[in-house]
Amino acid sequence: MATPRRTPRGQQGSVPRTAGRRSSRALWGTVAALAVLVIAGALVIWREPSPGPASSPPPPAAPVPAPVIPDQATTYAAYAGSASCQECHEEAYELWERSNHGLAERPLDPALDRIAFDPPRTFTHGSQQTTVRVEGTNYVVTTLGLSGAPETHPVVRVIGNDPLRQFLVAFPGGRLQTLEASYDPHTNEWFNVYGSEDRMPGEWGHWTGRGMGWNAMCAACHNVRVRKNYDAASDSYRTAMVEATVGCESCHGPGRAHVEWRREHRVTTLPDPTLPLFSTNQVRETCGSCHARRGDLTGDFVPGDSFFDHYALTVVDYTDVYHPDGQVRDENYEFAAFLGSRMGEAGVRCLECHDPHSAKTRLPGNWLCMRCHDGSYPNALAIEPVSHSRHKVFGYSTNGVLLDLDLTAYHPRTIAETGGECVNCHMPQTVYMGRHWRHDHGFTIPDPLLTRELGIPNACNRCHADRSVDWALEFVEQWYGAKMERPSRERARVVAAARRGEAAARGPLLALLAGETNTYWRAVAAELLEGWVHEPAVQQALRAQLDHAHPLVREKAVRSLGAGVAHGPPGLAAALVPRLEDPVRNVRVAAALALRDRVDLSSRAGRELRHALDFNADQPTGQLQLGAFHLARQELPAALAAYRQAVAWDGHSAPLRHELAVVLSLAGHGQEAVEQLRTACRLEPREAEYWYKLGLAWNELGQAGETLAALEQAVALDPRHARAWYNLGLARHGAGRTAEALDALLRGESVAPKDPRLPYARATILAQLGRTAEARAAAARALEIDGGFTAARRLLDQLR
Repeated sequence: MATPRRTPRGQQGSVPRTAGRRSSRALWGTVAALAVLVIAGALVIWREPSPGPASSPPPPAAPVPAPVIPDQATTYAAYAGSASCQECHEEAYELWERSNHGLAERPLDPALDRIAFDPPRTFTHGSQQTTVRVEGTNYVVTTLGLSGAPETHPVVRVIGNDPLRQFLVAFPGGRLQTLEASYDPHTNEWFNVYGSEDRMPGEWGHWTGRGMGWNAMCAACHNVRVRKNYDAASDSYRTAMVEATVGCESCHGPGRAHVEWRREHRVTTLPDPTLPLFSTNQVRETCGSCHARRGDLTGDFVPGDSFFDHYALTVVDYTDVYHPDGQVRDENYEFAAFLGSRMGEAGVRCLECHDPHSAKTRLPGNWLCMRCHDGSYPNALAIEPVSHSRHKVFGYSTNGVLLDLDLTAYHPRTIAETGGECVNCHMPQTVYMGRHWRHDHGFTIPDPLLTRELGIPNACNRCHADRSVDWALEFVEQWYGAKMERPSRERARVVAAARRGEAAARGPLLALLAGETNTYWRAVAAELLEGWVHEPAVQQALRAQLDHAHPLVREKAVRSLGAGVAHGPPGLAAALVPRLEDPVRNVRVAAALALRDRVDLSSRAGRELRHALDFNADQPTGQLQLGAFHLARQELPAALAAYRQAVAWDGHSAPLRHELAVVLSLAGHGQEAVEQLRTACRLEPREAEYWYKLGLAWNELGQAGETLAALEQAVALDPRHARAWYNLGLARHGAGRTAEALDALLRGESVAPKDPRLPYARATILAQLGRTAEARAAAARALEIDGGFTAARRLLDQLR
């Protein structure tokens, strides 16, 4: 179970984004633009063009053929349950039964759980109090509920085991909700997984909200072959599963045929024709199906399937979900970071380090790493632990010779000196859910210089928290010198620059896209190049990746190109059409999403897109996706209903209110759009994009003073917001503040030197002032940027 963030960026069950990111500053790419009025003379507010008619009329909405996923009863009949494995696999069963997988979800057990509730106790978190106790045969929790007052709920199930346990309570509509009040079995303490955040009823991430709904957020990874079975009409669930907890068939797949065959053929030397043999990549992707932050496209992954046939992986992108160097920041689990690591690229797989049944590491401490890094493995760099780490190393003598120690006595928490452990430098830990310390599987290199430059954490100062970054940097440069100037350092700088919207990031990103050997980072480059997708050179580079061997690269290239389809050249959409028949589903769905205004919903890709949208329709971001889908197909009432539903389910989300405001403006509800944007600005007062859109919305209502005030606030918050400078220049000109208007437009040009509309607007104002020579120069500059800019050409002709 995760601890979701307050905004939809933290939601785990959403289909990926629907529209292009107009700016790296926006939390969500806008799906359309606010309509605005002429402000002065021939100048109009710069806005994102609203979706016009599709290049070809969308086909009529046909009934979706047979379900994408197989019949539940037939599917479940193929399973035998974990208990059937014990007879032949007693040792493996015993390891699994005691593991965190075996105890991932279970009924209440007095032997394990009574100590948490008896004697009763109360603990404080934020402004709230929670009480736990035993009432007869029930274990109950009294805490702030949906009513806004303390409510008492009996616990019905336990989710999680070590290092913390959470508890499920029943809600109407077939729901189970995960309490934020959690128990630490090591300390026998209760705590709140949100710490001091003090979340309140009505928030998506409060325990009563959809962000803590077990059916959508927890069940699939804590049980065997879960079907969410959400009914949109009644907003209810009939969630089903094969077996409660992560059982044997979660990883091995349906086992009834194997059990029956083996019982019939007792000769163990005979190969079982019913038993699938998974490749190491299939095993890794089975692990990834739960150990990844991803959007779920099907709700029906089966071991052996391709991860990319069921999920859209969250990678390093414009959000702050990851640090620019790939280190995890939010709760991203392990899979994506591992794909981006040198270990993952070199062919290392999960089970080479982890026992498949206990899930524990196969050897303690550095002994695990040194199996390969002792010089005996041809593709692994030979490491001498003491000289490499410059720290004491448990298990090694001072000359680096491995000591013959009793492994059974080893426990990492009993060792005072851990600086020489490989994982503490290359797999630093981050705490999630208040108690759960997790190793980053990116195998990154500690780099205090990136901490100083970009604020990226480094393992040195994670341990030496009492020391400065400069102190750590001095030692790193002394010990490793020029070795620190490695490609991954420069790559992190490029990612950070792209996030800041710096034009200088474009060239290095194109180089990364063309030359990066690690598939994950090539996909990251494709994702980030969306910010320049309007440029022909970037379109050409992304189109070249549409035939890449790996589906992750193809999918991210499709998504970035899709952001330019609505307003790009006709050939852009045509280039994506073949990907509707891609062999991998997540690429097909991405293509259908990009072409949603015209895709045939009765085609395979159309059905898969519709299934993915419907599957995620129980979450606010799912409704956001549905809304964008309907909007692209010119179904404005359905789009508006979906956006309204998203906000109703998560009224504390500023991004959702922003998106609703855009559609309200398109629907002619200008005053309501203003109110939604005012609320968004109140919820996130430092987000410049919301103030910018608020300025456009006020202008739509003819409120010049409010327009100016909002745009001034936008550029004050983000001086690199070129569109805000443009519109502010026009607004100032309309208010008679001509000198300030010209200054604003020049500021915009300094930020966006390749946009011809800025010098053209300046030329128009200068022409009105009779400053002909300056006007000619500005109009010429606009034509220099865009030779086909007919308005600038006409103005220049008039000024000659």
